[in-house]
Amino acid sequence: MAFTEARNHMEQYKYTHDSDGSSSSSRQSLKNTAKWAASLENLLEDPEGVKRFREFLKKEFSEENVLFWLACEDFKKTQDKKQMQEKAKEIYTTFLSSKASSQVNVEGQSQLNEKILEEPHPLMFQKLQDQIFNLMKYDSYTRFLKSDLFLKHKRTEEEEEDLPDVQTAAKRASRSGRGGSRL
Repeated sequence: MAFTEARNHMEQYKYTHDSDGSSSSSRQSLKNTAKWAASLENLLEDPEGVKRFREFLKKEFSEENVLFWLACEDFKKTQDKKQMQEKAKEIYTTFLSSKASSQVNVEGQSQLNEKILEEPHPLMFQKLQDQIFNLMKYDSYTRFLKSDLFLKHKRTEEEEEDLPDVQTAAKRASRSGRGGSRL
C-alpha cells in the first residue's frame, strides 16, 4: 500500500500539469529550481520537484530509491496498526526482500525478515531510509542538479520570469499609442 500511495502521490499531477510536464499555472512553479538546488529536503517537499527528480532517476535506473523514501515517509505517518502492518509488508516485499520488484541497495537489509513485520513501529525503516537519503543526496541529487532535465526546467522558469516585464512594456506602449502597427 505504501508503494502504491507513493506512486499515486504522483498521479495527481496529471491534472495540474500539461502533457509536456510544465505547470498549467506557470506562475505557480516559478523559482522552484532555486529551492530544489538549495537542498534535497526542499526538493522532496515539493511535489513538482519529486516529479522531476523521479523523471531523472528513471533515466538512471534508480527510481526505486525515491519511491522507497516516499513510502517510508508515508509509513511514518500511519497511525492504524493494521494499516501499518500492511504498509510495512508492502515496503518489505517491494523494496527490501531478496525477491523485491524494486529492490533498494542498503546495508542491514538482510537483517530484516518477515517476522519483524508482525510488530511494526513508525521508525522501523528509519536507518534504511536515512541510507537511501544519503545515497540520493551525495550521488543522484548532485547529478540531477547538473542534468539537462533540471537545467532545462531552470531556463524555462527564468524565461517565464522575464515574460511579465515584456508584457507590461507592451501594454504601456499600446496605451501611449507608440506600440502596435499604424495603417
